Amino acid sequence: MSTSEHGNGQAPVQEQSDSSVSQETTAEHQQAESAVDELTALRLQVEEKTKEAKANYDLFLRERAENENFKRRLQREKSEAIRFANEPLVREILPVLDNLERAIAHTQSGGGGQSLVDGVTLVARSFLETLEKHGVSRVSAKGQSFDPTKHEAMAQVESAEVAPNTVVDEYTPAYMLHDRLLRPALVTVSKAPSE
Repeated sequence: MSTSEHGNGQAPVQEQSDSSVSQETTAEHQQAESAVDELTALRLQVEEKTKEAKANYDLFLRERAENENFKRRLQREKSEAIRFANEPLVREILPVLDNLERAIAHTQSGGGGQSLVDGVTLVARSFLETLEKHGVSRVSAKGQSFDPTKHEAMAQVESAEVAPNTVVDEYTPAYMLHDRLLRPALVTVSKAPSE
């Protein structure tokens, strides 16, 4: 009886240990499969992220090249704009030059006198009108108070007729381009007579 009991008692213990081993093996196998699945999922994610990074890098390189091309094109356009900025002014000055050459030709062919003076006066007026279209204006200094920002004194004369520091004569007029002085007027300035 003790043998059969012993025999019966061992069999269930052995079945239990086989079943627990099989459960452990199944659990380990499931964990291993889970780890493999997780590893495969991570590899797929890494591959996706690598493809995405490569695509972003390619896009970055394209954008950078496009930006460099834009900068070069902008620099080229800027240099051309600076180079040809005076084109409208030059186009309008050419007819003035043509009129001066006509006046010279008229003088050389024997014409002269008052018609030459009238012709040159018209050319000068035309030239001033062209400059005014482009923002250049003549500033008269005669009779004005001396202003060192607009006038350059060439001489000083004593005068009792006008207040001291007044422009009494103008050799060349001043010219402004919009609000900027292009050239100061060359002038003679009055001073108080010496006692």
